[in-house]
Amino acid sequence: MQIKTETVDIPVAGKMMRTFVAHPASEGKYLGFLLFFDIFQLSDPMCRTVARLAGYGFVVAAHEIFHRLEPAGTVLNQDDEGRARGAKNQQATPVANFDEDTAAALDFLKSHTMVIEDALGAGGFCIGGHLAFRAAFYPDVKATVCFYPTWLHNGKLGQGDNSQSLERVREIRGEILILFGSLDPLIPEEGRERIDAALKESGVKYHTRLFTADHGFVRDDRVAYDSECADRAFSDAVAFYRRIFTTG
Repeated sequence: MQIKTETVDIPVAGKMMRTFVAHPASEGKYLGFLLFFDIFQLSDPMCRTVARLAGYGFVVAAHEIFHRLEPAGTVLNQDDEGRARGAKNQQATPVANFDEDTAAALDFLKSHTMVIEDALGAGGFCIGGHLAFRAAFYPDVKATVCFYPTWLHNGKLGQGDNSQSLERVREIRGEILILFGSLDPLIPEEGRERIDAALKESGVKYHTRLFTADHGFVRDDRVAYDSECADRAFSDAVAFYRRIFTTG
């Protein structure tokens, strides 16, 4: 499916939040998805992912998660300096700010003329997988896919390292799919088990997939990239979204 892309600025907290949006080129109504990315922000690989998902017939929005700290359009390099700067940014951002940005982005999608009413989902990669998990706390979000959600198992997200995301799992009303890499040092086996136990105890409807892959295996400019696992994971995500909104 051919698509169109644009960059929009969403007002939040007295500032503008730079957001990359992709949607089918043909007029119509489609599912809306809020996508979160890693600490490097809206890099070329991540924008390609937005475009790829839109090609399946979705309206996809992805905002700069550090827009309060970085100039609009900032993309951090995948080197030691970029990683350190991204880590510093996430540790300096109160979780409440992440949540406020999520609410603003969801409101944008709800009001988009091409988004079907009551058809919102979320997804994300790395820190974005964790933020997508938190997006599932919003009742409008019916389906959420978390790709290797960093710091979800230990709560070390944002200022204070105490997001308590798993402690709020009972707030989720939609369905969750979590995709892990068995070789991921940031989410070890005990971390995956803790996430699984919290979801199971909560009664939330969820599914997990485990790939023989490292952290960041979906991102095509990383050494960890695994094209086969990435394709399978992406296919699982699209099928999950479509099932929820076809049968829901």
